[in-house]
Amino acid sequence: MSDRLLVLLRHGQSEWNLKNLFTGWKDPDLTETGIAEAKQAGAKLKAQGLSFDIAFTSVLIRAQHTLDLALVEIGQTGLQTKKNLALNERDYGDLSGLNKDDARKKWGEEQVHVWRRSYDVPPPGGESLKDTLARALPYYVQEILPCVLRGERTLVVAHGNSLRALIMVLEKLTPEGILARELATGAPIIYRLNADSTVASKLDLA
Repeated sequence: MSDRLLVLLRHGQSEWNLKNLFTGWKDPDLTETGIAEAKQAGAKLKAQGLSFDIAFTSVLIRAQHTLDLALVEIGQTGLQTKKNLALNERDYGDLSGLNKDDARKKWGEEQVHVWRRSYDVPPPGGESLKDTLARALPYYVQEILPCVLRGERTLVVAHGNSLRALIMVLEKLTPEGILARELATGAPIIYRLNADSTVASKLDLA
């Protein structure tokens, strides 16, 4: 039985991260910095001696591109990959595509802060973090976790908020705890799980 390996990786910097825009389900690609971050993530994983049996990602190009670049560095192009919108970033609804400073001018600093940092208050037409968890967690439990528990070395490349959903379960965090958790772009987090799906060890390669 190989170790129950699960690696979570947030995509590299996207064009809209750079421009300070709410991105959500919009589909900008990586910046040059993001491309470098993705390659560096792959190099870090290779330096740890890691390879993978399966990968999961969202249907958004910034996550898929990050995965592809990381796999080139690891030497695993062509790895079996499953793409699903359950792993998409949180949908920011009417905020999508807006500059965060412009949104603050339109709705006020306090209201935008509530939309960004509360657990269960969605922006207009969008999803709260709680809503994002509600679609990401079942996918994790039904599709990703069984692979890990079978001993398949599993890589998940997704987004800040969809990965927070998985981290909330893995690390048994409260809603307040997960809101305070920031995920760096292009920084792999390596978990090894026990047979009961709890975390045996964690290594953050930020």
